[in-house]
Amino acid sequence: MSEKSPLGILQIGHLIKSAGFPPGVINLLNGGGETGSLLASHMKIRMISFTGSALTGRKIQEAALKSNLKKVALELGGKSPVLVFNDANMEKAVEFCTTLFLFNSAQVCAAGSRVYVQRDVATSFLESLKSRYAEMASSLGASTKDESTFMGPVADKLQFDRVMTFIKSGKKEANLAIGGHRIGDEGYFIAPTIFTDPQSHARILREEIFGPVLTVLTFDTEEEALQMANDTEYGLAGYIWTESLSRALRLSHELEAGSIGVNGAMWAIPLATFGGFKQSGNGLESGHQGIMEYLQVKTTAITIE
Repeated sequence: MSEKSPLGILQIGHLIKSAGFPPGVINLLNGGGETGSLLASHMKIRMISFTGSALTGRKIQEAALKSNLKKVALELGGKSPVLVFNDANMEKAVEFCTTLFLFNSAQVCAAGSRVYVQRDVATSFLESLKSRYAEMASSLGASTKDESTFMGPVADKLQFDRVMTFIKSGKKEANLAIGGHRIGDEGYFIAPTIFTDPQSHARILREEIFGPVLTVLTFDTEEEALQMANDTEYGLAGYIWTESLSRALRLSHELEAGSIGVNGAMWAIPLATFGGFKQSGNGLESGHQGIMEYLQVKTTAITIE
């Protein structure tokens, strides 16, 4: 379990016990990197499934190779694109880039943090998006009593400092459209932030931030949008907004990502597999293939005389 959010999984532990699982089938271990390192290098553990950063994923893979060659399934970072075409339902697309992105203060691996909008609708889209982000910021902060508040703070000071460092970098490499500052003096609240037209090498465009910082760029053609969307080291998820079914199917095939959402979120359901391409990991979770990750195939040949 992550040292940043131990309480929720402990409650799941109570549910597991009350559901009747025999003692020892599922064990919950609290701890940080030291605990994870011991698990990854343990000679009697036969598989590790990890969700987290690409850096930690590499360390786990190395530990597995140096110990007992245990199997490793990794679900790592993301820098997921959102493609908004001029035939999309703009109101719903704006809301998606607001509530679905800012959910959990954008501390979600599959968050659509790179938005590409077709040029002829980009201005109106951005203005609507800025308006929604301003609404979100108005009720944000440690002292708020607004029950409609949607966002909370980022996880801790370490993450707060990391996000603010990205914002500082973004102010040099892109245009700040809205946000870019702390809200209040208590808690780690960051105003929902939008940058436009970042330089191609900008950190805010290339690296996973894990915080409420969105980049918005424009494109003219489908081919250009696809090239820009795939120009990343990650490949966890991708999102397409269009009324054209043929375009949606075509791009779903061509986007280099493990999960695709068309005109909405890519919901995590038990029957659907979830996993990444490129540096977003290897192995799968959920679905039939997710179960197969935990099994080993054996062939037995019997000679009958």
